[in-house]
Amino acid sequence: MDYPLLNAFWTMCLIFLWVMWLFLLVRIIGDIFRSQDVNNWAKTGWLVLVIVLPFVGVFIYVLARGRGLSEREVALAQRQQRQLRDYIRETAKAQDETIRPEDSLAKLAELKNRGDITEEEFQKAKAKVLA
Repeated sequence: MDYPLLNAFWTMCLIFLWVMWLFLLVRIIGDIFRSQDVNNWAKTGWLVLVIVLPFVGVFIYVLARGRGLSEREVALAQRQQRQLRDYIRETAKAQDETIRPEDSLAKLAELKNRGDITEEEFQKAKAKVLA
């Protein structure tokens, strides 16, 4: 087994560049499908270019639409963040509406009667519910 250290380093660099290019290719194909400002024929053309001439196609796409790529990624992240916040608000609001103070007091009384909580704990929890 004669494989010099410099050859191992060169092989690692090539593997790293290949993985980096593959990652870029996946992002570009995702961006092509997500783009709203490009018609279907243009999307097809970009896909053919990126698939038929992979290295050249990726570089041409980055040069032609690179700025828009990052802007669309930021817009997507902001849209997803907004949707997550709206979902959390709706879920929290629905849960607040379903838990009534009477239900909480009844559960606390049941816990006290079973001996799971002490009178002092019951009074503290009752004060929280009524506050």
